[in-house]
Amino acid sequence: MDSNGVTLDDCGIAELAAAVSTLSDSIQAGKLAEFTDGDVTALMRQLEACKRQLTALDTRLIIEAGERSLHARSGAGKMVPFLRHTLGLSRYDAALRVKVTHHCGEFIEPTGHLRPAVLPVMAEAFAAGHISRDHVRNIMDVMDHLPLDIPVEARAEAEQIPVDYSREGWPDDLPKIGRDIVARLDPDGNVVSDADRRRRRGITLCRPGVDGMSRIEGWITPELRALLDAVFAKLARPGMCNLEDAESLTATAGFIEDKVLDAAAGRDRRDAAQRTHDALLAMLQPGVDLSELGYHRGMPVEIVLTMSLADLERGTGVATTASGTQISMNEALRMAEGTNPVLAVLDGKGMPLYLQRSRRTANHAQRLALLARDKGCTRPGCEQPANMCAAHHITDWAKGGPTDINNLTLACDHCHAMINDGRDGWKTVVMGKDSPYAGRTGWIAPKGLDPTGTPRVNQRHHVGQAIAAAIDSSCRQWRSQAA
Repeated sequence: MDSNGVTLDDCGIAELAAAVSTLSDSIQAGKLAEFTDGDVTALMRQLEACKRQLTALDTRLIIEAGERSLHARSGAGKMVPFLRHTLGLSRYDAALRVKVTHHCGEFIEPTGHLRPAVLPVMAEAFAAGHISRDHVRNIMDVMDHLPLDIPVEARAEAEQIPVDYSREGWPDDLPKIGRDIVARLDPDGNVVSDADRRRRRGITLCRPGVDGMSRIEGWITPELRALLDAVFAKLARPGMCNLEDAESLTATAGFIEDKVLDAAAGRDRRDAAQRTHDALLAMLQPGVDLSELGYHRGMPVEIVLTMSLADLERGTGVATTASGTQISMNEALRMAEGTNPVLAVLDGKGMPLYLQRSRRTANHAQRLALLARDKGCTRPGCEQPANMCAAHHITDWAKGGPTDINNLTLACDHCHAMINDGRDGWKTVVMGKDSPYAGRTGWIAPKGLDPTGTPRVNQRHHVGQAIAAAIDSSCRQWRSQAA
């Protein structure tokens, strides 16, 4: 029923479709230039919710088509080719719609009973327009990777976590949330173990093409990923190891002045993939000692491992590197013995308890504490990891802000440049003691984005903490039985 009390029974499907079409035409023909900035933003959000609701209607229509055997009677045989032929869809899009239907739809059993949706929380949010089909696709992938024998309560909690995040978060973050959930459900590696990862490891150099170029394919372990991330953070940075610049900075360069690097970066026209290629080439050059790579954004070029005290005491869970790579606790402890990384241990609120290094670095202790606490850029929505960030004064140095850990936060170069006192500038504050995020950095968006001026924190780097609390409580008995 709509706001005027009209239901599907009151008019035909043609009238309903015509009403939607008329509304679309009216918006298309409207003069958007007369709207305020706030009106444009509000309209975009409202239309997105409407489009999501219309997308969710695919589920009901596919179920109806299946119950009428339209796919069989059409000669297509199955639902995916029926949708492709009828709607002109790609194979991927048609298959995705069918998969979404299986997870979100309510089917009538042969007994006449209505079978609820496989993922009811997700289905409800999808139908209400709160989450998109991209959210749904990623949530389904997360749930499909969970152990089959986990408790019902744990499975329900595992579904609730990504759905709640998706109401305001991004689909791109859901695979990471899924990895956190699996790591908490399976801390001992019974589902995806270190042995499984080692079995899958491998890099293949494909045959050279006509132009002599070769593709690289394969899978690398989290340990190798962490090592490469630490080196690429410096050597693949704009201005470094540029084959097209005779004056480019090389892998053997130690301390580099900011003005020298900025000048080299200004001449750099490579994309990220090209910079990574040139960094790998530089690593393999004779005479390159990776232990003498110097510093990157105030930190030595080395691996930094962050873990919670609870996980460390249990010997389970995951550790996180400065680049956001997740490593099982077993791998992290093994790396701590062999490669001398920086270790940072956090308390239950995500605050640093312990910082340890293989050699004395007291002058870099604040940077280490920031990395352990913030894990990446603190502006809400930014996904840049800690090794791509600089230290920012929350209260500006020019305004008397001290250079201490309580007045420092991590911000990537792009977000750092957005902070200013102008009308379109962002502001940063320390969240107060009454906030659930006490001590963390809150960002206040410009009035055009958020008229309320509410400080918000970036949860993209901290979803693991909430997941740990929820999953651990619902799976404690299941784990003890499995042991």
